[in-house]
Amino acid sequence: MRARKMIYLGIAVFVGAATYFGWKSTARGAYESAEYKVVETDGSFEIREYPELLLVTTRSEFAAKADDGSFMRLFRYISGSNDAEQKVAMTTPVFMEPDAGKTPGQMGFVIPKKIAEQGAPTPKGENVRLQKRTGGRFAVIRFPGRMTRETTDAAEAKLREWIAGRGLEAAEKAEFAGYDPPWTPGPMRRNEILIRLLGAEEKASPEEETLPRSEPGGTKQDARD
Repeated sequence: MRARKMIYLGIAVFVGAATYFGWKSTARGAYESAEYKVVETDGSFEIREYPELLLVTTRSEFAAKADDGSFMRLFRYISGSNDAEQKVAMTTPVFMEPDAGKTPGQMGFVIPKKIAEQGAPTPKGENVRLQKRTGGRFAVIRFPGRMTRETTDAAEAKLREWIAGRGLEAAEKAEFAGYDPPWTPGPMRRNEILIRLLGAEEKASPEEETLPRSEPGGTKQDARD
């Protein structure tokens, strides 16, 4: 009987390990991730320095949990729906800005560093555009579980309290970042809230620069219009 229990235990450990490493090979560790430099760490809180990043973005409703088609619009871009018909590797994290009042939210994929340096292809899809994310210093909180309005509101409140306790000045707008595919178990998920820290030289939140997009007929149009 004891030998049988040991066999079952061994099988359970093997299956668990195989599941974990199988998940790890297809999860965030398999993708290029946006670069940053950690300036300070305090438990689940960090201050990071980010370089300028290039994103492909689209409008998104956070409450819809990507059921509004936002994720698939971006996925089609990296699958070749661009003027070069070029496939672009998936990266992490997926950045999200929640909608606020009449201002729509936004979802963005980070363009891989090499492609950004060479020149990313222009999106073909409607409501999809290339946009520069201004570099700078951000306060960040990391938390597991599912990203919902309740969990993000609670995490953002904790982060703002932590920022205020250090006498730092924070931007009004917060960003969300998700690192994992949908099938990742809640306890293993990496979610983050990021808030830009304002220095003496940037008391106003900087605007993100939107790059021109191609219109039918080959003309260029400012995507802000």
